[in-house]
Amino acid sequence: MLQDKLNKISKKTKLMALELCEKTHAGHIGSMLSCVDLMVYTFFQQMKDKDFFILSKGHAACGLYCILNLKGLISKQKLKSFYKDGTNLPAHPPACGIDGIPFATGSLGHGLSLACGLALGAKLKKSNQQIYCLLSDGECNEGSTWEAINFAAQNKLDNLTVFLDKNNLQAFGTTKEVMNMDNMKERWQSFYWDVKECDGHDFNSIHKAVSSFDKKSIRPKCVIANTIKGKGVSFMENKIEWHYFSMNEEQYNIAVREINKQ
Repeated sequence: MLQDKLNKISKKTKLMALELCEKTHAGHIGSMLSCVDLMVYTFFQQMKDKDFFILSKGHAACGLYCILNLKGLISKQKLKSFYKDGTNLPAHPPACGIDGIPFATGSLGHGLSLACGLALGAKLKKSNQQIYCLLSDGECNEGSTWEAINFAAQNKLDNLTVFLDKNNLQAFGTTKEVMNMDNMKERWQSFYWDVKECDGHDFNSIHKAVSSFDKKSIRPKCVIANTIKGKGVSFMENKIEWHYFSMNEEQYNIAVREINKQ
């Protein structure tokens, strides 16, 4: 069963990421937990060897590194260097030739433009490569994001799929308070994208959304995933401070127990 298989991978990824964050006192834990299921689905269900994934929401890099380790692209020894002096696994994806990370990202609003370039390049080469990009809802505040959205539709980049991590929180408040985009689906559709919605923590729901796109459509695709910041850890869920906070030992132990019960 898809749900059971991906749930096991997701749990392992989360436990690995929590351990890395606890050992290095790293933050962005809530942000990582809101989108790690989307990354697990993309890497273990959708992507083929020549496909590309862009983590535009770069502050969730710890989860990406753990997934790349499980895929055999980052060694266990290298993974232990996360967030330490001299590492090439910093808090945001680096530009240093790591397999599975084609570009440095984390300056929010840039990732979709990079993904569009890859998708257009694949089209020009007549390649069947698929390009996947994970955005945060906060990135939809950025004008560069909407320029890329328009570019993708204009160039009929039907080989591009965006997963939009809609956890309704960003660095300085709720998305509704900072820049209200409650009608997100209608906005993307108005730019001539095919759009579906799903529960971003339910693999069957994600798969249903992805599978329901019209394969004959020439439009790019967006999956708006309704998520929870800090998902799976009770004291982190929907708490904006876990955009920043690091865990102490007691909090880490509680987080591990709660993830293990899932």
